[in-house]
Amino acid sequence: MRQRFEVQLALGAVPIERVEIPTRTRDELPPTLAALQWVFTTPQVSSEVFGLLEGRLLQKDRSKGRPGMDLWQILVLGVVRLTLDLNYDRLHHVANYDSLVRQLLGQPAFDTTLQFKLSTLKENVALLSEELLEEINAVIARYSGQIIKKKGAELLIKVDSYAFESNVHFPTDLNLAWDCARKCIELSARLCESYDLPGWRKHANWRSRIKGLARRSARACRSGGQDRATRVETSVKAYLESLYALEEKVLESLEELSALPMDPMLAVSLSELQGYEDLLIHHIFLISDRLLDGRKIAAGEKLYSIFEQHTEWIQKGKAHRRVELGHRLLIATDQYGIVHDYKIMQGADEAGEVASLADRLVHKVGAESIASLSFDRGFSSVENRNLLELCLPTVEIIMPKKGKLSAADKERESQKRWRKLSNKHSAVESAINSLEHHGLDRCPDKGYAAYARYAGLGILAYNLHGIGNHLLKERSRSSCLARAA
Repeated sequence: MRQRFEVQLALGAVPIERVEIPTRTRDELPPTLAALQWVFTTPQVSSEVFGLLEGRLLQKDRSKGRPGMDLWQILVLGVVRLTLDLNYDRLHHVANYDSLVRQLLGQPAFDTTLQFKLSTLKENVALLSEELLEEINAVIARYSGQIIKKKGAELLIKVDSYAFESNVHFPTDLNLAWDCARKCIELSARLCESYDLPGWRKHANWRSRIKGLARRSARACRSGGQDRATRVETSVKAYLESLYALEEKVLESLEELSALPMDPMLAVSLSELQGYEDLLIHHIFLISDRLLDGRKIAAGEKLYSIFEQHTEWIQKGKAHRRVELGHRLLIATDQYGIVHDYKIMQGADEAGEVASLADRLVHKVGAESIASLSFDRGFSSVENRNLLELCLPTVEIIMPKKGKLSAADKERESQKRWRKLSNKHSAVESAINSLEHHGLDRCPDKGYAAYARYAGLGILAYNLHGIGNHLLKERSRSSCLARAA
């Protein structure tokens, strides 16, 4: 039986609107807490945000269910985690022992008897979904103009994307096959021990032997020399023989376990083991085809992580061509640094996202509020520019053309207004750098749903941090004027 917020405060707790946020500080947390306080105390904003939280997180019958964390506490702790780029262990400490955070949660600052458990934090923050966070972000971005936007000013929207990485190691078919083998050994040994089945007494030896063969194959592939091809073939064949033997042994264990009386826990474990066995077979064939038969592997056949299978290979055409593993995160910011729209680009290129992005911006912001929409060359195409100019006639489209310019292109891109807005587009790189410092450089959470939730919380934390900076500046200016008077 969850609720918005505990109205009856505990002894020693301070009402949230009276919590004093320090203004003379360079730490990242106070501005975000000031913005959260603004969300809570502004009737329109709090009504919409709590309405979204209630619609997604509360049961239809509110008389049922165990008491959980308040909706306000879930939102605050999710934002604090991304503001400070914390793991859950550190968040657990902050939620229980940081006096300012506890006051904003509606808890007594120094009463350590009322504490949050680590499992409670993990399970409740995970309730925030990608769709819910996107809706909350839209509300915050829409009302941010009350704080930081100059009256009557139109928005200069800048669009760009960058690589938001998954928490994976660099993939090769050799080490991915080892990952599959390791998980097959661990799961098979644990299940057989739990159900008193023989066959995995020497599981540690299996693990050590296959790991050694995987490393030997990797060294042979990296090294040079006249007999390199022979060494690669010999080591890879030995590695594959061990993987074949392991796969047969895992298959025998699967058959024995499947014959047991089935229960829900066993069914889940068998499904997981079957999945890793299928991946092991897949990578055995990839290694054989590439290193023994010399076949070039198509991109569609490759996996870049067996644990984060949604991961993509990102290689942008820049200096040094550094490879990143994750997804491109598309963002649209205004001249005040507020992110009005974002999207995780799965298997799409930048040019293919322009039309849908413009449609979302018009829906969220309104075409009449946008003065310009700027892109870099990665988004450029004649079709995209013509479509935007047709659908948004009052918006100035800044989209540099790729390749050689025609006379009409030169005339358009040499205009003073066009060049001024094009030069201002680079400010989006500052927003990207700030997002990476708010946790959106690499996602430590597992699974695509957690990856998308992490991105949404990072955008929300970034927007609230920007709003909070303006709030604290105004409070500091007001206090200086009051002292001077």
